Amino acid sequence: MQPILDNHLHLDPVNGRGADAVDDFANAGGTHLLVLNKPSWHLVGEVDGEDGFRETFDLTVEVTKRASEKLPGRAWPVLGVHPGLISQLLDRGYDPEAARDLMQTGLDVAGEYVADGTALAIKSGRPHYGVTDAVWEASNEVMCHAFAVGAERDCAVQLHTEGGDSFPDIAAWAADAGLPAERVVKHYSEGPIEGATASVISRKDELEAAAESSEPFLMETDFIDDPDRPGAVLGPKTVPRRMTWLREAGYDAAMEQAHVETPKSVYGIDTAATLD
Repeated sequence: MQPILDNHLHLDPVNGRGADAVDDFANAGGTHLLVLNKPSWHLVGEVDGEDGFRETFDLTVEVTKRASEKLPGRAWPVLGVHPGLISQLLDRGYDPEAARDLMQTGLDVAGEYVADGTALAIKSGRPHYGVTDAVWEASNEVMCHAFAVGAERDCAVQLHTEGGDSFPDIAAWAADAGLPAERVVKHYSEGPIEGATASVISRKDELEAAAESSEPFLMETDFIDDPDRPGAVLGPKTVPRRMTWLREAGYDAAMEQAHVETPKSVYGIDTAATLD
């Protein structure tokens, strides 16, 4: 059996299928998952302090444990603060600085879960939509705080950001914080990128571009587990099916890289050794 890792998938134990969605992934040949907590407002509503973040993270940790029981490999939680929370907080009357401080508190809490071995990595980012200069600056400060937490806790940081294929500012800020750029993972990449490790959305054109590049990359679906949008963004069967398609197209080395070598270098996990 070959390891098959979906690097970015959501399981919603409150509103969605939760761990039951993992059956589709496993039945298609999938072996390993990184489960990202959904935005806090989808799981627990308004968050104003540590307790709300802990409630969000605990829900994700528990559903990830149930997911692991369904896999020939295992699942790991990746916990953090969605960058869109800043807009939620502004709508509730926070100013950008207060929103920044609360989001940084959430990242500190996520770092505690990494420190005690409960979570594998953290997530952060900045808005992928238009915001004011003050919100952009506050969001970048949140993201830089995530890099500091990642360096302190010796873990990778997944990012939700605007699109693009070059992120020199992100690489520089991560380096300033003591976090190697390869341990910064750009979620929803559309091919190879500079300044971080690409987590490529598993559409055929994007995956072919990544496989042709010989640059390190990961594969993801960004499955959101929303009963009103079944299969969005991509369904949980997608990564196993795309891996089969890429192997048949001759990209065996790229698949070994995406599912064994890159997970080991970025996260320190051994997907081959953790197979039953």
